[in-house]
Amino acid sequence: MRKPLLALTVLAGVVTAATPAAAAPTDDTIVTFSVGTANLEIFAPTSVNLGSTFAGSIIQGQLGSVQVVDQRAALNATWVATVSSTEFTTGSGSPEETVPPGLIEYWSGPPLSSTGTGTFVPGQPTQAEAVTLSVPRTAFSKTSGSGNNSVTWNPTLRVNVPGTVVAGTYTATVTHSVA
Repeated sequence: MRKPLLALTVLAGVVTAATPAAAAPTDDTIVTFSVGTANLEIFAPTSVNLGSTFAGSIIQGQLGSVQVVDQRAALNATWVATVSSTEFTTGSGSPEETVPPGLIEYWSGPPLSSTGTGTFVPGQPTQAEAVTLSVPRTAFSKTSGSGNNSVTWNPTLRVNVPGTVVAGTYTATVTHSVA
């Protein structure tokens, strides 16, 4: 059996120290991204029937769930929901056929549910704090907190029907808005 020959070659030469490579040119890239925001919205029942009553009496009932949904993802996520009403009318709208907003009372009641952080404040937590809708009123507000949030309440409307109105079906528009 033959053994392989191992040959070593020694290189003779000048030994020099290695020099560092020149730094490559650099360039920066600015990277950004956006956190999208959605809307600040309010939802209220399309219609409600308070029932029947007589001239000179009071009729009241709950409107159903009203909800504010805030998906703005804001650092300061505060808002105010307001409520207003037109007069109740029937027929041609003569004085005998109207109930003015000053005779319409509203109270928000407490929150039914809420999500997110912060303080949710009902405009009128109890019946004792009811307000007339002769001018727009605060229905609910969020006074502190950040990020997405929501609140739901079920307000009550009380109509003081004048003794001078005529029989008929009276209709008004109650408007909730948020900003």
